[in-house]
Amino acid sequence: MQDILTALLRALRSLFHPKMLALALWPTVMAAVIWGGLAFFFWSDWVASLQGLIDHTAVQAFLSGHELGWAARTAAIALAFLLLVPMGVVTALLIAAVIAMPYMLRFVAGRDYPDIEMKHGGTVLGSIWNGVAGILVFAVLWLVTLPLWLFGPFAVAVPILLSAYLNQRLFRYDALADHATPDEFQSVLERSGGKMYLLGGLLGLVQFVPFLNLLLPIYIGLAYIHFCLAELRKLRGIPRIEPSSGA
Repeated sequence: MQDILTALLRALRSLFHPKMLALALWPTVMAAVIWGGLAFFFWSDWVASLQGLIDHTAVQAFLSGHELGWAARTAAIALAFLLLVPMGVVTALLIAAVIAMPYMLRFVAGRDYPDIEMKHGGTVLGSIWNGVAGILVFAVLWLVTLPLWLFGPFAVAVPILLSAYLNQRLFRYDALADHATPDEFQSVLERSGGKMYLLGGLLGLVQFVPFLNLLLPIYIGLAYIHFCLAELRKLRGIPRIEPSSGA
């Protein structure tokens, strides 16, 4: 647990460096622009399609039998919103993982982990496959667990558990790609895979913290960089050095 807390604190310190703050809002803003624009043009079509699906289920028959036909459209609007929000979050995380991660990694590694030799075990194709596979698995899990979002504590617990999976899957590969060999990457996963899930779950809680949740995609990337490089340092038996205090 100490390793996780250390990574979170170091990531917070890195986040509020001017170079990272200049980057921090872009994934969230870009995702909001993309999905806000799509919703502006297609919201009515999305709601109509979802209402059409509801109309072909037993739910519609039940609602009509109780003179609650209007509830079908309300349910379709709510379902469209439940679809839109996770898509925006996933898009912001993907932008951070694909576009911003290399810059963040150079920044953090140069300041805090200059003693770790770069062995370039990762590839661009590996990064793309990792991201695509992670999002596909997340989408399946999200659809399967969607009904649970309507029941009390599950509305909070399920998003956090799904975030734990997605966060560690999207960012662990790129955090180690430049520095670890394939064998070292597997060793870190075997030694610290559970900790990566726990780190992802704790970061999922940040989505409920005002303001900081806007910076969440970059903060997640920084946290996984700090955690993974620290684990790689321990795997190689490199003594820890004090981080640089320079810009």
